Formats: sequence, structure tokens, C-alpha cells
Amino acid sequence: MTHAQPDPGGPTPGGPTPGATLARAPLDALRARLDAELSGAARAWLDQALAEATAHPGTHGPISVWELRLAEAGRRCGAAHADAARVLVLHAARADPAALRRVYAQGTAAERRAVLHALPHLVPGPHALPLVEDALRTNDTSLLAAAVGPYAARHLDPHTWRHAVLKCLFTGVPVDAVAGLAERARGDAELARMLGDYAAERTAAGRPVPEDLHRVLALTEPGTESAPPPPSHGPDVPHGKES
Repeated sequence: MTHAQPDPGGPTPGGPTPGATLARAPLDALRARLDAELSGAARAWLDQALAEATAHPGTHGPISVWELRLAEAGRRCGAAHADAARVLVLHAARADPAALRRVYAQGTAAERRAVLHALPHLVPGPHALPLVEDALRTNDTSLLAAAVGPYAARHLDPHTWRHAVLKCLFTGVPVDAVAGLAERARGDAELARMLGDYAAERTAAGRPVPEDLHRVLALTEPGTESAPPPPSHGPDVPHGKES
């Protein structure tokens, strides 16, 4: 897979999150949507790509046929549908954590985004968390939005999850992209403290406080407790003065 400029498909700061539902939607719903919206030629390409991935799953040699199809998806299906097509190909190939790591390491930003969207469909445990953590270190808003999906909601420890929420606010990723936000933020006094500190920093610097910050802060108010999250690393101290 070649390293190229990412194709469109992720969120823009302050804008919608078109890929936010890919990790949450049932795979048969994704396939039905593509069948309804793709052109005849694109549907035929997707049928062939999925058949190849099903017939030859896993990794084979330096690069598998289905990995080549991931690189072709943007050109064959168009930017609006490429992410969904890639998620379906990854699932058909039964990509395990090792294969997902390889695609993520070697792929374009668009292919990395697809890997992140595919995680809840393919990896039941926390074995792919290093990919999420890598995406959270970037400033690519499309990767950040994909990284805070259901897999992160299920497996990120509280320390890392809180900083992921702050990173969304820093970079303008809409918090609608954060899966499980209401459940994990409920009653989280440490997150409320971090949000308050960030709002105070913005105000002192004469910068506007993101509207999404107020939304998340309201969610931290105590209520019915949700299921306990993964183990914490300890008290959080906001790092960085990103804006």
C-alpha cells in the first residue's frame, strides 16, 4: 500500500462526522447501504473484493490480495463509500490483530481510519488498543474521530479516555464522534475538573470555550452510575496547552 494523501471521509473541525456510524452499524446494514448507493460497476468491484477476501482470508506473503483492494476502494467506490467498503473487506478477510497492525502501519490515513472503524467488528478484546492510542497521538481529525468509537469506549482506561475527550475538544472533533460519551462521562468528577481547567485556560487567554465542552461538562453531573470502566492509571493531570 502506498503512502498518499488521505481521501475525504473523516470529519472536519466543527463539522459533521460522516464516518462516526461505521463502527456502530451492523455489517449487513453497511452492505445494504452500499448495494443501494453504489453504481453497477462499483457494486461489481465490491462483490469481487469481498469474494476474494472470503476465499483467501488472513495474510499471505508480502501483501494479500484483499490488502490491495483496500488501496483501491477510494477510486472504485468513491470517497463517500470507501470507508464502508474497506470495513467490509477487512471483515471478510477475517483480519486478526496482527493483520490489522500491518495494514495500519503500512496504509494511508484512509486505510488506517478503516482499521479503526473495523476494530469493534473484529477484535473482541483489548489487543488492538495500541492502534487506538497511536491515532489519539495524531492531529488528523479523521483518525481521532475513528479512534474514539465503540472499541475505545469499551476498552480504554479512564485516564486515556479522558484525554481522548480533551483531544477532541482541542482539535475540533465533534464530541458526537465519542461513542459511549454519556455513559462514561456520567458522574466523572475528574473529567469535570479537567474540563473546568481547560475552560479557564481558554477564557484567561481570551479564546472562546468550545460549545461541546459545555455539553460534556453537563454530562459529568452525578446520576445513575454506569458499569465501571477499565482500570484507571490514577489521577489525571491535563497535559499540553493545545487549543
